[in-house]
Amino acid sequence: MRRAFLLLLSIFVVYSVQSQTRWKADPAHSSIQFEVSHMTISTVSGKFTDFSCELEAKKNSFEGAKVEAKVEVESVSTENLTRDKHLREDDFFNAEQFPQMSFVSESFKKKDGDQYEVTGVLTIRDVSKKITFPATFSGMINMGNRTISGFKANFTINRFDYKLKWDDTLDTGSLVVGEDVDVTLNLELVKI
Repeated sequence: MRRAFLLLLSIFVVYSVQSQTRWKADPAHSSIQFEVSHMTISTVSGKFTDFSCELEAKKNSFEGAKVEAKVEVESVSTENLTRDKHLREDDFFNAEQFPQMSFVSESFKKKDGDQYEVTGVLTIRDVSKKITFPATFSGMINMGNRTISGFKANFTINRFDYKLKWDDTLDTGSLVVGEDVDVTLNLELVKI
């Protein structure tokens, strides 16, 4: 009886492992970009150049996938050295004390067609908040011995919710740097 139980358990474990597929973002073909209003009349854009994203899914579907992403704050770039230095300081990200941002999914639901809804916890500095955003599946291709998938997602966060607290104002009372930050994710995922 015990042997039969162990055999069934082994089969279940092997099947569970085999039925999961892992994917990893290709950093050369993926990006994390952001935009924020500047002096209410223009937009500043930037990106993070050092990040990782892994996804675990059922073999033939992304429904119910689990996502974990990490972003190195020090890699922020707006192509302006003075501004980038300020973003790394305590007015914004405080890269010295909080070197990483992270996202861990709680659900990954298929909607209509190529549309998904992703919910998870985004952590910036020492603040963790649940967010939900749409993601569009761009497709899957095979190139030689590699299988590649793509996703694109957009969402907006209020930077003050995450203690990105710099709040200088113009003479009009408007913020020099807007509250809302628009984030765009372009992920090319390689099956590993």
